[in-house]
Amino acid sequence: MKVVDKIKSVTEQGQTAFSFEFFPPKTEDGVENLFERMDRLVSYGPSFCDITWGAGGSTADLTLEIASRMQNAICVETMMHLTCTNMPVEKIDHALETIRSNGIQNVLALRGDPPHGQDKFVQVEGGFACALDLVNHIRSKYGDYFGITVAGYPEAHPDVIEANGLATPESYQSDLAYLKRKVDAGADLIVTQLFYDTDIFLKFVNDCRQIGINCPIVPGIMPISNYKGFLRMAGFCKTKIPAELTAALEPIKDNEEAVKAYGIHFATEMCKRFWPMESLPFISTHLAWTNQLLEY
Repeated sequence: MKVVDKIKSVTEQGQTAFSFEFFPPKTEDGVENLFERMDRLVSYGPSFCDITWGAGGSTADLTLEIASRMQNAICVETMMHLTCTNMPVEKIDHALETIRSNGIQNVLALRGDPPHGQDKFVQVEGGFACALDLVNHIRSKYGDYFGITVAGYPEAHPDVIEANGLATPESYQSDLAYLKRKVDAGADLIVTQLFYDTDIFLKFVNDCRQIGINCPIVPGIMPISNYKGFLRMAGFCKTKIPAELTAALEPIKDNEEAVKAYGIHFATEMCKRFWPMESLPFISTHLAWTNQLLEY
């Protein structure tokens, strides 16, 4: 089943749609631990779960294996990330054919980050330059089989955010226009980059609607579990950190348990601001954070 249809079905029943995101572990033991945790999480009834694609396709085989097991053994609707980084078209088609043969109908189409050791994305020979190319390819070759999700950036793509932490109005509008092109090319769902200022997300949704982007827009929420990790991720994504969040974390930054507890509280309050509205909370969290959510 397509994720967009699952979300619409859930929301039409007056329920909250949510999901969990996982990344491929580095060891065999980690993989087994992932599935043990996944069993517990699925018992909470997520609308779907998704699995990331390692930088530069570094986890391609493992991602494909995990996606198949999620769909057919864990029995949760599965969405697989797919990037253009180091992926000529034959590798992209291999990944798509593999998941199709395993009954998976959902893909999150991404350009992808630069490979380790590189500062900028470089189009691989025989591959695609951007997510729009990938969306066009999926629709032209596979028709309507796949539900295609794309990324949205409430603060604009990190590539256009300047040293002051802001994108220019022109860059922001250009980024919105590009997002509309992805939707017009066949994407039926948007999941956003992580953010911590809910007003920015709500403005982003309104701005999307103003230019004719009418598909569901799902907020990506990453609960804070580690202070240094939070700063590193926010810095990498060039995400604005609200003053209230900084003020709350600074006194407890060396107390890991207190940071985790506050991170759960803050994420919960963010989600409450999005209900009721048609763009419902999408809990985007790695395994270590989902464990904390279960313990809360």
